Amino acid sequence: MKPKSDETLDTIKDIKLFQAKEGYRFSVDALLLEHFISAKRLEKGVELGAGSGVVSILLAKRLRQTKIIAVEIQKTLAERARRNVGLNGLDDLIEILEKDIRDMKKVFPANAFDFVFSNPPFRKTKTGRLSVHEERAVARHEIEITLPDLIRTASYLLKHSGKFFLIYHPFRLAELISLLQKSRLEPKRMRFVHSKAGGEAKMVLIEAVKGSGTWLKVTPPLYIYENDKEYSPEIRRILQDNEVS
Repeated sequence: MKPKSDETLDTIKDIKLFQAKEGYRFSVDALLLEHFISAKRLEKGVELGAGSGVVSILLAKRLRQTKIIAVEIQKTLAERARRNVGLNGLDDLIEILEKDIRDMKKVFPANAFDFVFSNPPFRKTKTGRLSVHEERAVARHEIEITLPDLIRTASYLLKHSGKFFLIYHPFRLAELISLLQKSRLEPKRMRFVHSKAGGEAKMVLIEAVKGSGTWLKVTPPLYIYENDKEYSPEIRRILQDNEVS
């Protein structure tokens, strides 16, 4: 299996990945989300907004026996994700579903999954500059899905005590927590991600549990850089087997 003329073939950890040369390409957000997910003893998971499939593929490699449905609305990305799953020999663990996540009630019964995870678009459509590339624009802006839609869908899919993992941007954190709680998804673990010590948080990782009591553990912050150029020791540990080549 070879990349198309508009694709690159990259290596991340022990997987290979086709990516668009100029469209959507995964960022460090995806690797941080995968590292944050603690899904031991969880048998069935769903990724909402799979992109090229990198998070689901890395997770399936790590968990080995967990079955994952990776949902992606964009046809080009869903097709690429499907090829990436085959490229890594994971067809028995990952199914790519080309669907709108708002239609999940038509596809799955309620309370069917142990965990849900997502690296969703965080900008509303009238904020920020839209990318000229449709794949990037849909991945970054709420063109096809809104935060309330995402959270309602996650809650519908999860079993009682099921876990929802996501990476998001702190400027909408108050809204995010409010929406989670309205859907009976209680934030249980949170970690802020900073470019470097002394700077404001750039991302936040959250684990929410369906139907859980109200308490929250905020773990120590994660710093991406220890200076302007070098990754921090923790990021180097996370990326040492995930370096793109």
